[in-house]
Amino acid sequence: MGSQPGLSESEREVLKALWDHGPGTVRELNALLARRGRRWAYTTVATLLQRLLAKQYVASDPSVVPHVYRAAVTRDELLERRLQDAADELCDGRAAPLVLALVQGGRFSAEELARLRRLLDEAAGSK
Repeated sequence: MGSQPGLSESEREVLKALWDHGPGTVRELNALLARRGRRWAYTTVATLLQRLLAKQYVASDPSVVPHVYRAAVTRDELLERRLQDAADELCDGRAAPLVLALVQGGRFSAEELARLRRLLDEAAGSK
């Protein structure tokens, strides 16, 4: 899994809108972002989508007008890539120190910890 270029905060907001609400045109995404407090010009949203397209985070069928953009990467896929990049950069490629740091930091609800326990039990059982 190759590393993709990073995302600006604005690009992340557009990608999150696509994750949350599915594919859309520039106009639809601009309206959605406006409801979220981002009052950007139409051209700003179009530029952000073009950047995301160039970075391969979104896809669009060029034969359809107006262009409908969709996320080309899921939230989980991007999270996995980011965590792997962090593991490579900080932990010699090992993921365990990242997970341990999050658990020790108390960043999980009881429900999330129960899910983590189930995942760990399943992983141990498959070895």
